[in-house]
Amino acid sequence: MSVSTDPVPSSSVSPSPASQVPPSSPPEQVIGIDLGGTAIKLGRFDRQGNCLQTLNLPTPQPAQPEPTLQAIYEGILQLDPERQAIALGIGTPGPSDAKRRVARLAINLPGWVNVPVADWLEAKLDKPVVVENDANCAAIGEGWRGAGQQFPNLILLTLGTGVGGGILINGQLYRGYNGSSGELGLITLNPEGPACNSGNRGSLEQHLCIGAIVRATGQEPETLGQLARAGDPEAIAFWQAYGKMLGIGLTSLVYVLAPDAIVIGGGISASSEYFFPAAWAELQQRVKPTSRENLQLVKATLGNAAGQVGAAKLAWQLVEL
Repeated sequence: MSVSTDPVPSSSVSPSPASQVPPSSPPEQVIGIDLGGTAIKLGRFDRQGNCLQTLNLPTPQPAQPEPTLQAIYEGILQLDPERQAIALGIGTPGPSDAKRRVARLAINLPGWVNVPVADWLEAKLDKPVVVENDANCAAIGEGWRGAGQQFPNLILLTLGTGVGGGILINGQLYRGYNGSSGELGLITLNPEGPACNSGNRGSLEQHLCIGAIVRATGQEPETLGQLARAGDPEAIAFWQAYGKMLGIGLTSLVYVLAPDAIVIGGGISASSEYFFPAAWAELQQRVKPTSRENLQLVKATLGNAAGQVGAAKLAWQLVEL
C-alpha cells in the first residue's frame, strides 16, 4: 500500500512565511527483503515494524547471483525512489557468514556459494546491509510482530518448497558457530529416505516439503487442503499422517531446546487445522511431560511477510548498534 498524508485544509488567507509550518520529514524507515526461489519480496518498514509499502518481483530464472542481485537492486530503487531508507536487511535461502555479510550457501539457488551480498548492495546504494538466513528472518519477524511475541524461547519451522527453521532463545536469534545453526529441516528422519540437496537422505524436509507431498499424493498441498475442507476421507487421512511425521521430527527438537512454543509457518501451514492435532498427539506420546511443560504449538500469523519483517528488524538493529 502507498503512504498518503492528510490534505491541508484550504484557506482564503495565505499564511506569512514566518507562520508557515515546514512539512514534516518522512519517518525513518528501513527495507526488509525476502529472497526466494520464485519471488523477491521487498517492504519498507518503520521502527515499530509497520509496513509502509511492499513490492513483489519474480526471481530471475535461473537465479544466478549476478542477475538476482541486479533484480533486487532495481526493486529497491522502485520501492524507494527517493532513497529514504537508512538500512537494508535481506533474507536468503541458506546460512550467512558470522558477520552477516555473505550468503554462504543456498542449496536451492544455482551458483549461490559465498556470495558477497552486503558488499555488492552497499557499493550500489551506499547504505548498510545485513544478510541472514530467510527462515531465521521469519523467526525474528514472528517473534517481533507475529505469533511468537509472547514466547521468548521458540522454534519456527517453515513448511513450503523447502523446510527451514529458526531458533530464538531469550528473544534473541541463536546462530551457532559461524551463523550456520537453525537448519531444522535437514535433521534425519529416515537414513534410507529420499536424497536431499544437502547431501543427507531422509531429512525432515524430504518428508514434509511441497515436493514430498506431491510425490506421495500426486496433489498440491492447496488442493489437499480444499479436499479436506470438503470432507474427503483420503485427504484427511493424508494430513493426519503428515502431522504424525511432523510430530516425530519435532520431538528431537523439543528434547534439545525445550522451547516455550513451536511456530509453524510457510504455505503448507494453511492446512494446519488438519495436521496439528496429529502432530500434537505425537509430541504428547514421545516427549516426557517435564520437557514439554506449557509447550504451545501455534500457527504463524505473518504469512509470506514474516521474512521481510524479520529482515527489517535486523536492519534496525544494524543502525542502532
